Amino acid sequence: MRVGYLQCVGGVSGDMLLGAIVDAGVPIDELRSRLDGLAFGGFTVTARRDKRGGVEGTLVTVVTGASPRFDTVSDLIDAVDSSDISQSARSKARVVLERLGEAEASVHGDEAHLHELGSSDTLIDVVGAVLGFEMLGIERLYSSPLPTGSGVFRSDHGPLPAPSPATTAMLAMAGAPTVPPPGGDAGAGEMVTPTGASIVTTLAEFGQPPMTVTQSGYGLGSRDPGAYPNVVALRVGELAETSGPAALSLVETNIDDMNPEAFPYVSERLFELGARDVWLTPINMKKGRAGVKLSALVDPEVERQAVELVLRETTTLGVRVSPVSRYEAERESVTVKTSIGELSVKVKRLDGRNVSLSPEYEDCRRIARETGLPIFDVYRIAESEAAGRLLTGTS
Repeated sequence: MRVGYLQCVGGVSGDMLLGAIVDAGVPIDELRSRLDGLAFGGFTVTARRDKRGGVEGTLVTVVTGASPRFDTVSDLIDAVDSSDISQSARSKARVVLERLGEAEASVHGDEAHLHELGSSDTLIDVVGAVLGFEMLGIERLYSSPLPTGSGVFRSDHGPLPAPSPATTAMLAMAGAPTVPPPGGDAGAGEMVTPTGASIVTTLAEFGQPPMTVTQSGYGLGSRDPGAYPNVVALRVGELAETSGPAALSLVETNIDDMNPEAFPYVSERLFELGARDVWLTPINMKKGRAGVKLSALVDPEVERQAVELVLRETTTLGVRVSPVSRYEAERESVTVKTSIGELSVKVKRLDGRNVSLSPEYEDCRRIARETGLPIFDVYRIAESEAAGRLLTGTS
């Protein structure tokens, strides 16, 4: 599994994450091209090399120019929903913005009016980070503890403590671990911005995974303090093999009184939360009523969030949770050039050997639409040509 690890040395912001993504290998021109899928223009995204302390990295600058402002988080989400980016990126960006909206509402009231966060810079940072992680092929993202910052900084709301109330709310929602500023710097100021907090607390798990690093990058912050390098490091690679099965939580409930049209939505939300698998099983309940058993495999770290989601989004009155173990094959997402176009395939590996593969549905769907070929023919061609390269060891 391809994973990423964020070491938030100087904190984290949207711009710093974009810098780390570009420094780790995503060409800025390609990232800009993907961001053109947003349904508005008038902004520029530039990247240049620079240093913070003894660390050289990439500073990304977003200039919003004539691009629009957004009054509420709902407006930001509407802009994501109307964008021309991948469905998976839209779903992840929407969840990030929902967390930001929940935090803002807890601090300023329902549908709070956005001040600094109403700039299109917020949307560009969120969507750019989601797209960038996808372009790096990261399937699971991890993060170090987040430095709290210190002191007071100025905002459109007036003077605020570091971290800001909205950032603090998101740290609490995620149960995120925090550490003091590097070296106990009393003048560190704001080190984790609300946008940075919304991205990391939504998309990342807190902890450092065993991994084989294949590429890395450093995203630079705008300030250059003397006490520490104002950078966020991104390391990308393969999850190292560990002995024994993975420890997971099985979340289940039986439902016989819910509109079945809602089940796909609940499954989608569970996957967005990080569920390893979600499935529905037809069952017979008391008095012979037909029902559905909703099951989800999740990591223990998100067990509580999964339970709360099921209780909130379904009609059930109770949820069962039990610990389970699962042995997992190694897997890797690989981009392959075929005679019908470029697409991603998921490769299964046992004992270091590629044993099977499966083309990604979204890519096959795209190629079927572009070429007019039946989608099953696209699958057949993709499997045949990819297998000839990946399962025989040829390139």
